[in-house]
Amino acid sequence: METQTSSNGLTKVQVLIMAIAAGVCVANIYYNQPILNDIASSFKVSEGEAGSISVLSQIGYGVGLFFLIPLGDKINKKKLILCLLGCLFCLLIAMTFSQNILQAGILSIAIGITTVSAQVILPLAASIDRVTTGQTVGNIFTGILIGILGARVFSGYIAEWLTWRYVYGFSAVMILIITVLLQIYLPNVNNDFEGYYWELLKSTLHQLKRFSLLREASLIGGLLFGVFCSFWTTLTFHLSGAPFYFQSDIIGIYGFVAIVAALAAPVFGKLADKGNSQRSLTLAVSLVIASLVIAKIAANSALAIAVAVLLIDVGVQAMQVTNLARIYTLDAQSNSRINTVYMTTYFIGGAVGTSFGLLCWNQGGWNLVTWQMLVMTLLAFFVIVRPKITKPRTHH
Repeated sequence: METQTSSNGLTKVQVLIMAIAAGVCVANIYYNQPILNDIASSFKVSEGEAGSISVLSQIGYGVGLFFLIPLGDKINKKKLILCLLGCLFCLLIAMTFSQNILQAGILSIAIGITTVSAQVILPLAASIDRVTTGQTVGNIFTGILIGILGARVFSGYIAEWLTWRYVYGFSAVMILIITVLLQIYLPNVNNDFEGYYWELLKSTLHQLKRFSLLREASLIGGLLFGVFCSFWTTLTFHLSGAPFYFQSDIIGIYGFVAIVAALAAPVFGKLADKGNSQRSLTLAVSLVIASLVIAKIAANSALAIAVAVLLIDVGVQAMQVTNLARIYTLDAQSNSRINTVYMTTYFIGGAVGTSFGLLCWNQGGWNLVTWQMLVMTLLAFFVIVRPKITKPRTHH
């Protein structure tokens, strides 16, 4: 059964299924974060070696974003999504039975690459529903947020009750179910780009040159997502050591706190729709700064860390929703390529942030990690407020 799109856009059922699918897909990048200690113990490797799995999955996601997502402007998006999901299912089964850290690392890269189907779903929805684009994209991105944040809760509990391998086994089952639902309900959309693949990639890079707003949004997104990934990767080590000594299931509870952020994100999307994107971004980065200050000065308080988790997730997700609302207004015919530029930069920032976070953790623990995150956040703040400084010079 194939569902065709109508002039009225997407049905509520289609949007709901697309939101769930996007969340289920993207969760696979984040399952590893609360269970890094379990993986390290299982393979008898150090925390740093196990932490590389987080970096590799994000690098894989970045590779998939740049080389696969532009195809959404050339070939049928539905077929592309279903193909990626089929590959992801097989890789998750392989990850369940991986024998050493090398296999797990290679599979993490491949899982990251095939998980990008979530980023085909977003521009697909934006290209169909042009009347209420912000609302539709906001709803689907809320699904992504819940997937990102819920992944930590899910994997933490499953690893504690069973083993970390079951996390990937259960994920494979969810991917299979969502593939069937998308085959039934996902609409088909015709694409306009008729050039060759390499011309498509060249055109993707041209979008970066074409829109200054896209360059600004990409830089802000990369910096703050780098902070986000650095925070969550090292938080696992911080909470599992002195003075907390929390187990995986307790660490996973912090993900419940973070899910509240998903409820706040649409509010910031509405601010962007009303032309208040500057205010929304400034508020978002201010929340992240507040979070990091709390995490630094009250590092040994479980309650303070919970508050920091809430603030950093609200701030980073608010920034993301605002940026998406901005970039999807640039050119509807190039949504996949524009999304590729933004999300590739976004996840490269995540991989860099994770790498810096692990390096700082090994060199100076939580204190050095929080300094590193504050520096990255202040750079993003400068990019946001800079237009306010230069704008008066252009007025006559």
